[in-house]
Amino acid sequence: MTDAETLMAALPHVLAAPKDHSTVRQLTFRPGYNQRQHPDRLTLTRAEGVPGERWLTAPWLRRADGTPDPDIQVSILPARVHDLICLPGTPHPGDTIIADLETSEANLPAGTLLRVGTAVLRVSGVFNDGCVKWKVRYGQAAKDWITRPGHPELRLRGILCAVEQDGEVAMGDPITVLRG
Repeated sequence: MTDAETLMAALPHVLAAPKDHSTVRQLTFRPGYNQRQHPDRLTLTRAEGVPGERWLTAPWLRRADGTPDPDIQVSILPARVHDLICLPGTPHPGDTIIADLETSEANLPAGTLLRVGTAVLRVSGVFNDGCVKWKVRYGQAAKDWITRPGHPELRLRGILCAVEQDGEVAMGDPITVLRG
């Protein structure tokens, strides 16, 4: 597990990630709890998020009417955080997309649109605080690093998104921040 000193020392490197363009480095499909597949391509839809994933049947966040909250359909984890936290022998965190992208609120405020492959995602305002599994898998220091004062707005655990426009995303596809 990565210690607190290493995490803090890596912060400038994490925040120096590209701000407007990246590529998809890894895709993850989660058909059930603690199940991970890494396909070369995923379909993203407004109606189902990632069709076949557990978001539709077992989301961790629901609307007041009981339906799955679309703001958590897709998660994007910064590659530099992934490489820092996910050491050999640790489980994959399960994020839909891993990309070398700076995900802070200042760079990607809620409502920002991202073209990912042929899909368009909308960055949500839901904070990805790293569930209890994050702490168990990567340690207390990793959990504290995400939530320490001044860090939530850095979104070190990545961003959560809603699918705004259906499409497909494949390994190596471009990610472009749609500004203005």
